[in-house]
Amino acid sequence: MTHKSLERIALYPGTFDPFTIGHRSIVERGLALFDKIIIAVGINDAKRCYKPTETRVRHIKAMMADEPRVEVTSYNGLTVDVAKEYGANFILRGVRTVADYEYERNLAYANRQISGIETVLLYTLPELQYVSSTMVRDLDRYGYDISQFVPNSELLKD
Repeated sequence: MTHKSLERIALYPGTFDPFTIGHRSIVERGLALFDKIIIAVGINDAKRCYKPTETRVRHIKAMMADEPRVEVTSYNGLTVDVAKEYGANFILRGVRTVADYEYERNLAYANRQISGIETVLLYTLPELQYVSSTMVRDLDRYGYDISQFVPNSELLKD
C-alpha cells in the first residue's frame, strides 16, 4: 500500500517573463488552498524570452522572499514530470480571459489523462485582469516605469 502525502502541494508553471502583480496575486490566493506552492519557471526553447531564466528566477525569489511556503525553480520538459518530481498533487494556473480558459481547460484534461494530476484554475481579480506579461514587456521596452506592475522590477535589469 502506498502512502500519498496529505500535504497539498501545487506547481505553478509559466514563463513569467516577467512575473507580475497578477501572478503574485494567484500565488497569494493559492496559499489559502495549498500548503506549499512551487513556482516553476519554464524554459521553452521555442519561445524567445525577454529576460534570461536565471534573472526571472532571481526576481521571483525576491518577490516571494517573505513567504516560506513558496519555492521557486526552473525547469525544462513536461510540466507533469516536474510536478511529480516535487511531489505536487496539483497544478495551479491563472485565467484572465475566455481564450485563457479554453487553453487551460485543454491542458488540464491532457495533464490529468497522462498523470492523474488535477489542475486548479484561479480567475484573475477583476482589477488585475488587464495586467499581462506582454503588456509589461512592451512598456519596459519603450522605457516606461513598470514598477506598479512588477514590484522589485530593478532586479530584472541585466
